Amino acid sequence: MGTARFSLLRILADGAVHSRETIGLTLGLSPAEVGELARDLETLGVRVACAADGCRLEERMDLYDPSLLAERLRQSASALRVELLDECASTNTALAERAKAGAAHGTVLACEHQSAGRGRRGNTWVSALGGSVTFSVLWRFSTGAAALAGLSPAVAVAAAEALEELGAREVALKWPNDLLCGGRKLGGMLIETTGDASGPVSAVVGVGVNVRLSTAARERVPGAVTDLASEGSGAPPRTAVLAGLLASIAPALELFSLEGFAPFRQRWLRRHAWQGRQVVLLSTGRRLAEGEAIGIAEDGALELASERGVERFHSGELSLRLG
Repeated sequence: MGTARFSLLRILADGAVHSRETIGLTLGLSPAEVGELARDLETLGVRVACAADGCRLEERMDLYDPSLLAERLRQSASALRVELLDECASTNTALAERAKAGAAHGTVLACEHQSAGRGRRGNTWVSALGGSVTFSVLWRFSTGAAALAGLSPAVAVAAAEALEELGAREVALKWPNDLLCGGRKLGGMLIETTGDASGPVSAVVGVGVNVRLSTAARERVPGAVTDLASEGSGAPPRTAVLAGLLASIAPALELFSLEGFAPFRQRWLRRHAWQGRQVVLLSTGRRLAEGEAIGIAEDGALELASERGVERFHSGELSLRLG
């Protein structure tokens, strides 16, 4: 999906000055229309400087490279069908609509600008144009919905491993699906399923990772956040981040479809951010349970030790906080 303002953004992404005449010839616009389009870019939070000699971005923009992405995925995840969108409200919402219309297993939507990203429990997922990676994967399972209870932590394991391959240091996991570095949120996921209790089931696996957040973007996010640029030797290009995540998550989804969460359990436990910590479990803001987080079961349930013994909780609409 191409839009005029993103066509302009790709021309300006290198940070160099481009004349209005040259831009106009490329896009089929008059110099005045180029100026109007540049002003429209500012509604996305992009700072554009236009003068008599042309227009340029005040900061270079890291946009996806479709050719490089396709090349990398041919080597590591050739079964995926990836489409890059300029803009959408939510990749999960857009892919869920395509799934209802019969989109193929392994379809992926990634987006440059996600205007209404969603997190768990109705929360908003804040992403930054050129500074975040957001995408969704459609995966169809022959088993029923109950067998997918551990899907979110399994995907979290695959994402954490991919991010460390990309240079992030010591990515930890907070049940059921948050990616943390130094106690701050690096990324997360939203998994939404449709289908019968006994199967088959379609899952839309949405993933968001902070690559390089501006101060303004950080201020829009509730809670402590971090990004890849802060947690390694510098953030890799977003194309490399997207390719690395997909190359790790696709085989993880295949393994999960065959064996469930069990093969991921020990890998998850090694990264458990709050192992042995006192925690509080909330449901729609109400305190449901509290105790010591002692691990995760083979079906992905949180294991909590309290005066009542060891209890197990599945994610659903639950939220975990330190006690």
